[in-house]
Order: sequence, then C-alpha cells, then structure tokens
Amino acid sequence: MSPAAISLLVLGGVVALFVWNRLPVELVAIGSAMVLYAAGVITMPEMLAGFGDATIVLIAALFVVSEGLEVTGVTTWVGQGLLKGAGESSRRLLVLTMLLAAALTAVINLNGAVAALLPIVIVIAVRRGIAPSKLLMPLAFAGSAGSLLLLTGSPVNVVISESAEAAGVGAFGFAEFAIVGVPLVVGTIALIALFGHRLLPERTSDLLPPDLSGHAATLTRQYSLDRITHLRLKPDSPLVGTPRGGWEAIDHPGITIVTVTDPDTSSPVSTGNHRALDLLTVVGDRDIASRFAAEYGLVIEAELADTDVAERLIDRGNGAVEVMISPRSRLVGEPVRAGRVVDGRIVILAVQRQGEDRGGESTVLRAGDLLLLEGPWDELDAAAARDGFLVVNDPDLVKRQVVPLGKRSAFAIAILAVMIAAMASGVMAPVMAALLAAGAMIVLRVLTIEQAYRRISWTTVLLVAGMIPLSTAIRTSGAGEQVAELMVTAVGGSGPTVFLAALFLLTVIFGQLISNTATALVVIPIAVSAAAQLDISVQPVLMCVCIASAASFLTPVATPANMMVMDPAGYRFGDYWKLGLPMIGLFFLVGVGLVPLIWNF
Repeated sequence: MSPAAISLLVLGGVVALFVWNRLPVELVAIGSAMVLYAAGVITMPEMLAGFGDATIVLIAALFVVSEGLEVTGVTTWVGQGLLKGAGESSRRLLVLTMLLAAALTAVINLNGAVAALLPIVIVIAVRRGIAPSKLLMPLAFAGSAGSLLLLTGSPVNVVISESAEAAGVGAFGFAEFAIVGVPLVVGTIALIALFGHRLLPERTSDLLPPDLSGHAATLTRQYSLDRITHLRLKPDSPLVGTPRGGWEAIDHPGITIVTVTDPDTSSPVSTGNHRALDLLTVVGDRDIASRFAAEYGLVIEAELADTDVAERLIDRGNGAVEVMISPRSRLVGEPVRAGRVVDGRIVILAVQRQGEDRGGESTVLRAGDLLLLEGPWDELDAAAARDGFLVVNDPDLVKRQVVPLGKRSAFAIAILAVMIAAMASGVMAPVMAALLAAGAMIVLRVLTIEQAYRRISWTTVLLVAGMIPLSTAIRTSGAGEQVAELMVTAVGGSGPTVFLAALFLLTVIFGQLISNTATALVVIPIAVSAAAQLDISVQPVLMCVCIASAASFLTPVATPANMMVMDPAGYRFGDYWKLGLPMIGLFFLVGVGLVPLIWNF
C-alpha cells in the first residue's frame, strides 16, 4: 500500500474514532502519529515534531499569558464591562462577545484571542446563569471570521499574500483582507444571534467554577456582619491601658468586637494594651454599640450599611475566606475568639459551631468548627495551605472573580499590550512574542511558575501535537495533491466559478481534520497551477483558499481554538456541525460569490 493510501486510511480512522467518542481525543491523535511511523510513512523526528512545533509552543505560552490576565483581575474587569454593556439582554451579550473575539483575533490571531477571552466568557456565563455552551462556540467561530480582517489575523493570510506576490500579481495589502472579513464577521454575528439558540447545545461542564460574584454579601449575611460600627478610643477612655482582646463586652450582650486596629500601623492587633485612637470594629446592635461607646469613652466614627460591609470585606488588597477546622489541624484544642490576629495580619472575624455564631465568647476549637478569616490575599492563601484548614471557597478563585484590576494588573496589561504590538507589527515571530510575554508574567511576579503550569490545557497541547504528524503525512506522501488533482481534472472544464466552488469544498474538507495552515500549504500549489491552466487570475483563487481555510467549523480538531472551548463548554464531537454547516454556507457565499466580484477572473 502506498504512503498516500496509508495516510488517507489513517485519516479516516481518526475521524471515525473522534465521532465514536469513546477514547480520549489526545490518545487518538498521538496514536495516529505512532501508526504512521510504524507504517513507514513518517520518520521518528516527524512523529515527534509536533511537540516542538511553533504552534504548540505558541498555544502553551498564550495560556500562560491568559492566566496572568485572569489572576490579576483583568479578565474580571473586562467581563464586568461586557456585562454592563449587555445590560439584561443575553443576545446583546452574545453579540458583544463575538465582536470582541473578532477584533482581538485580527491583531493577535485566533488561538491567542480565544485563550485570552475564554476565562472571561466562562465567568460571565456562570454569573448570568447561561450555559457556557451557548457562548463558547460563538466565541471561537467569531474569532475565525475575525482572522480575515487583517493580515495579522492568521498565518494563512501571510502565506496567501506571499503566494500572490510570488505568482506575480502582487501581495494582498495589510487591510485588504477586510473586504471579505467585514462581511464574514457581520454575517457570523447575525447568523449566530438569530439562530444560535436552536443550533447550539445546552450543556454543563464539570470544569465550571462556582459563581462567586455575590460571595462577600453571602458571608456578610451568614456571619451577621451586616451591622458594623467603627469606634475610636479617646485618650481619656477607661479602656486605654487594658489588654487588647483580653476582655469581652459581657455587660453589653448583643455586640462583638471583631477587630482592633493599631492607630500607627493601621494593622489589626490582638496583643498588647489598648492605646488612644485604637479603632474598634463592632458587630451587632447599633443602639447597644452606641451605649457601649458612651460608657467607655469611644467616638462613633462610622456606621456601615450592608453594601459597604460587603465592599470592604473583599477588595483589591484584602479578602475573606471561610474555613473549617479539619480533624488533624494544629488548631484543634486551641482557644480562640473573634478579633484574634493569627499568622501576621489575618483576623478571625467570626467563629461558628454547628451553625451557631459564638460571638465574642472564647471557644476551644474542635474539628468541624467554622472560622471566617480576613486578611491580605497572599497571606490568606498561605494560611489556608499551612494550618490544616478545609477551605470552603478557594481565596484565589474568589479574588479572580470578584476583584477587578487587582495587584500587578498594570504589569499584566502592559505585557499584553507589548505582545499584541509585537505580533501586529511583525517585528518578531508570534511565538517569540508570546514566549517573552509568558516569561515576563513570571519574572514580574504576576503569577508563579506553578500557576503557569496549571493553566496550560494539556489536552489541547497533546491533541494538536498529535495531529501535526498526520498533517505532515498527508502533505509529504502526496495524498493531498492526488485528491486535489482529481478535483481539477473533474471540474476544470466547467468554468472558473464551478472550479472555485470545488476548490472551496476541497479546502474545507481538509481543514476540518488538519490545521488550516497545513491545508493552505497543500492546496495553494494546486490552486496556482489550476489557475494557470484555466487562464484565470490567481487573486480570486488564492483569496477563496484563504476564506475556505478559515471555515474550520465542523469538528473540534479543526482548530486549536475549537478544541480550547470543548471541555469548558462540555461539547461533544458531534456538536460542532450543527452550527458549523450554516457557517460554512456563509463562508461559501463570500468565497465563491463575493470574491470574484472584487478580484475578477
């Protein structure tokens, strides 16, 4: 059997296994590379080449960059802007999401745009109570349309432009792609906005985070922190000189001292003696708090409403985390009370046992007790990991969803802007720009190396790496050329429009199973040769190939972006074609109908 026949047979087997959906897609992809090597179609270096391919490195680096944006609250900030712009309309939210995806793809390419926007859209979907499957496929598809807005939108655009120049008709201009890109973006948005609710599945993924947008308000209610009064000690207060945290307001039941703040350091304290101008944060009945202040020589500095308490409980610098004492925690048997400072600047705001608040009473901790801790975000993370707590909601996840533009967000935005500028200007290869941006995220301590490793979607990386050898086999074995030449022989005499339609369909078929760049590289030589044989201009032929290469909508393996959204949305292999077919119809109308009107045969 010839190498070309083996390659096509393996391709058919991969498609069948993907549709069967019983084996992990990454296992199928890597297995196909091993079969091709065993059959002698590709060499060992070619079998492993996917793991060192620039596309793989670019995807992994972009995941790291997107993690930097997410961990610093940039994605939360953008998401809040999207929600504000969309109002209560789910359709407007869908349209704005697709517009943002198309615009971002035009300057940093499809994979980068989807990697950056994916966490934003997931959080928005969870917050709105919308199935992410209703937003994530439109995100990827709108990005594919946006890739045809500018030369920088896709590597295929560059290859097509260079091929046109080599053919003697001149390169396509930087923004010339927008002549077809704008109708494609507008058509994509209109198609999905009007019919997406019928064509998109409603699925829920196990990977979705909980909606923590109202977390601060929830904690405020559960731990009765909705009535807070700030009291300042006057110099002549009888409390001056008495131990901080060493007493309870037993003569004023109904209030609890939850924090004492030192006037010089503005840090919470629970040791030493009270000083003049100490700030006491009191929870409970405001009338009782007022009587307590009058009796002990304190000034009422502020009375906070529910919303004020929630805003101050979780902000850019400080957060709150709810923890349960585990059976083997070092704190079991230790007496604590509300207001105690532990581990530096972390304050115990409340203690609950079996659902009942312990107030200011000293409590000997048992397994199962709940503590509400407040403090700086980095110290909360460390304390939760160190002290044997069972964390109810990960503070890092709370911060990502609730705090917009947090610490080091300016660094993350600057890194993203420089990366986009480098990619758009072409001063360096996209993979180099992404690698430098990912490295800068770590060097500038926007995120840790562990966070970077965790953020990379290894399913996506392994799938794409495993499919690259198959793409190589189809190109180098002659399988692609054989199929393309059969098509030219069959329809070449039927006129340029029929030939263009056949060329579009051939490119689309290849593009569902191998990368769009590999597809373009397979089809371009045949397209240029056929154009010469038919004595027609190569410009409309190449632009048609460019559009068809971007029409990768029928399978999750058609583009890395399609794969990125698969797990978070809970998509199945067969979900893509329902919306993908109408999308291909739209691209067909532009590629075969509109293109010849602009670039004449």
